[in-house]
Amino acid sequence: MAMLKTTGLTKMFGDFKALDGVDLEVEAGEVFGFIGPNGSGKSTTLRVLLGILQATEGKAEIFGLDAWKDAVEIHKRVAYVPGDVNLWPNLTGGEVIDLFIKLRGGKPDGKREELIRRFDLDPRKKCRAYSKGNRQKVALVAALCMDADLYILDEPTSGLDPLMERVFQDYIMEVKAKGKSVLLSSHILSEVEKICDKVAIIQQGKIIETGTLKELRHLTGTIVQVETKVPIAGLRELKGVSGVTDEDGAVSFQADTEELDAIMRHISAFGITRMDSSPPTLEELFIRHYEKVDHPGGGG
Repeated sequence: MAMLKTTGLTKMFGDFKALDGVDLEVEAGEVFGFIGPNGSGKSTTLRVLLGILQATEGKAEIFGLDAWKDAVEIHKRVAYVPGDVNLWPNLTGGEVIDLFIKLRGGKPDGKREELIRRFDLDPRKKCRAYSKGNRQKVALVAALCMDADLYILDEPTSGLDPLMERVFQDYIMEVKAKGKSVLLSSHILSEVEKICDKVAIIQQGKIIETGTLKELRHLTGTIVQVETKVPIAGLRELKGVSGVTDEDGAVSFQADTEELDAIMRHISAFGITRMDSSPPTLEELFIRHYEKVDHPGGGG
């Protein structure tokens, strides 16, 4: 069952089209990565889903309920971390966490203490004294304390150091193991790569690609680095080869999966002395998709 689904979601601000026919679907027990640069429409999509903004056209549903009309009911089962965390400056971090727990009808328990310890947060400090990273920790602890069915996280690790990013990633995998769903908006590609089952790439309000990382990598083939006894002739002309670079005899290129066998046979004739291959990183995949959209039919 889809925990979250949008169909043809469009949002206008005057003459500006912030969202243009966005289709998303997040299943139960799935961590879904929503990636794109700042200004691409990620936060606007999340605000429509949370009932903060009303869509101009299309449908947005969570748990099969209308995101705008049934927002109050939906929020009982959703935890949210905003991209820009603002806290009450005169309250301590612990007081803010407790306030959010009480607003949800809960009581502080061992889970709160465990999360405070894992995120290395001092809950006694006033929020005005917190760094951006510590404000983010307060928001994360408050959200992850909740036994939600869906976690909507907008740039959740902004301001966290690498150690705390790892703590966050580990906890999200624990949430997933309990059958919960996560919609994670991010431009940190390594984060998405580590924890997400599926990814949607958004640019200028449009979804330009959706799929599992395996499916998206299939579209972009394999990164190959190779050294040979004699220079490889005719590599750039081979079908399925792109992005060829040659530095001191070490040749790198991208090979389409369906042409890999023929490409390897061609290269082997030049005497392979060393070869490495790897799937493209999400970063490379991301750049390639943006090139396709910015330069249709062009390089990439």
